[in-house]
Amino acid sequence: MVSILNTVDTSHEDMIHDAQLDYYGTRLATCSSDRSVKIFEVKNNAQTLIADLRGHEGPVWEVAWAHPMFGNLLASASYDRKVVIWKEINGTWNKLYEYANHDSSVNSVSWAPHEYGLILVCGSSDGSISVLYGSADGTWDTRKIGGAHTIGCNAVSWAPEIGRASCRERV
Repeated sequence: MVSILNTVDTSHEDMIHDAQLDYYGTRLATCSSDRSVKIFEVKNNAQTLIADLRGHEGPVWEVAWAHPMFGNLLASASYDRKVVIWKEINGTWNKLYEYANHDSSVNSVSWAPHEYGLILVCGSSDGSISVLYGSADGTWDTRKIGGAHTIGCNAVSWAPEIGRASCRERV
């Protein structure tokens, strides 16, 4: 038997496609067809909206939190063919980086295990996979692997870190 322990009023204006808790389980990110990403503080069975992020021009399909050793970073994937990386600095969320090199909807994003470094993989309906590498100086290096999937990619994920070789050497 399933019991409802709590509900979250997100105030999204359309269908919610994803909801993810951060590493500590204290923040909840949601995304929706209303083109927004919302972040809530979760405490004592209650939630408080702390950010309403608007940067996409189409439905947002998925969100993913980076490991906290990189700060408060959140990636979002959208039908608008973009991936946006959001960063919280002094309590304010802003767009840190926007990747717009896909030819169709970006359906999925996933951060690598932190042992690999600040690396995000993105899967798109155009059949390609993109890998975004964050550098300590704040710049991003990208690699697009075209034709990775002949009929599009709906989901991406990582296996746990198992060795010390650089992820850049493996991809």
